[in-house]
This record gives sequence, structure tokens and C-alpha cells, in this order.
Amino acid sequence: MINKKINFYSVIIGTELLNGRRKDAHFPFLNAQLLERGWEHKASFVIEDDPELMLNIFNLIKSDPNSVMFCFGGIGATPDDYTRQIASQAFTSGKMEFHEEAKKNILNQFKDDAYPHRVNMAYLPINAKLLKNVVNNVSGFYLEDRFFFTPGFPSMSQAMVIEALDKLYPKSQNKYRKVMTINSTENDLIDTMKKIPKELDFSSLPKFIGNERKVVISLAGYDEVQVDIYFQLFIDFCVEFKKEYILEDIHNIKD
Repeated sequence: MINKKINFYSVIIGTELLNGRRKDAHFPFLNAQLLERGWEHKASFVIEDDPELMLNIFNLIKSDPNSVMFCFGGIGATPDDYTRQIASQAFTSGKMEFHEEAKKNILNQFKDDAYPHRVNMAYLPINAKLLKNVVNNVSGFYLEDRFFFTPGFPSMSQAMVIEALDKLYPKSQNKYRKVMTINSTENDLIDTMKKIPKELDFSSLPKFIGNERKVVISLAGYDEVQVDIYFQLFIDFCVEFKKEYILEDIHNIKD
């Protein structure tokens, strides 16, 4: 079980997703896999096949020392598959090499048809490790045990996501969460909200039932005592200003 803070990012590359020719299946799958293991997305990007944009996004994610990234698409052999090259620019100072195991897999799969183009899918950033492709044996890869690159086909990428998470990020420490619904406006609660430290996950969601305004407060963190202390601030607010509240999320209650 991993207890340190980890920020998960996904980068989904494909102009065909943005122009409506295909629907994305990567985000919902990865998000479900993360939640199942107690993790959460920090951010997700869907971008076109633009090398400069890709490099900017990779560098942004790399600048977060707690980042883990899953990238989908662009590792094939066609001229618009830039991911391997851009990954090398962002993470290995532009250094690439033919990965012997990846090359062997491609030659075994395609024989003479591996040349002249398919074999280039084994030209990877230096020090890359491989992710198994259960469909056609053309490997995905990862760097530094935290930057993962998979094909744009869900039939290939989904098994790679599971392999990577099971091996390196199997389960997070469970967060302790408390929820309440207050008969109040968000505006009335702002001063209390400002006291919540950044290391806690805090959300405030308004709910309107007829003429009544309600606010659902959620507070979560790995330190149960800390969560209890700051959650108590909202209870104290309700007591002081005579606001009715219930210790549950009214969004889960049918109107």
C-alpha cells in the first residue's frame, strides 16, 4: 500500500477524438481503474496530434514532482505518430535507441513485414521499460516507473493500464471522508471554508430544493484526526448560527 501523495494525469492524443470521428474510451477506463485502487485523477488532457502542444503538456506534468502520467496514442509507425519522439524530448533529453526486446517482439509478430516501417515502433526513449501488448505484441513503454505510453486502441491500452497499476501503483491508503448537508448558502460558509488546509480534499456543492438553499460539504484526507478537527468547524458554524444540518449527502437522497 502506497501512502505518499500521487497526482495522476492522463494525456489522450488524437485529432479524431476532437473532430468527433471517434469517441474516447480511455478516460473512463483509466478513471475507473484509479478509483478502484483508491487513487484519483489530478487532470486529464485531450489534445490533437500537435508535437509542440504534446511537449508543453509533458513538460507541465513533469514539473509536478508527484506526477504519474498515462498517455494514450501516437506510438505507431505512421507520420502523425509523434509520441515516442516527443517523450524522448521531454523525459530523456532527446536520447532514443532501438529497444532490443521491443524490436524482437515486432520481428516475431510481423516477420518480413516488420520492415521498413513497423520496426521503427521499437525506437524508444533510452531506458524505456516495456508494457505487454496482448493484441499484436507491439509493446507500450514507460519511463522512470511513472510515465506510461500506450497505443490509442483501447483493446491494447487497457491491459497495459492494468499491468502498470497492478505492478507499480496497486492500492492507495484509503482516505477518510466526512459529509454533511447544511441548510445554508455557500456564501455564509466562506469564512469557514478558508480555514481548511490545502492537504485536505474539500468540496462544496449547492443544492436547491424549492425555495430552500442547501450546501453539501465533503472533507477527506489520510489523517482521520485532522479531518475530524476541520469538519467540526462546520458543525460549530451550524450550532452558532442555528442552521439545520444532516450528516449525509442530500444529493444521494431523492427529491
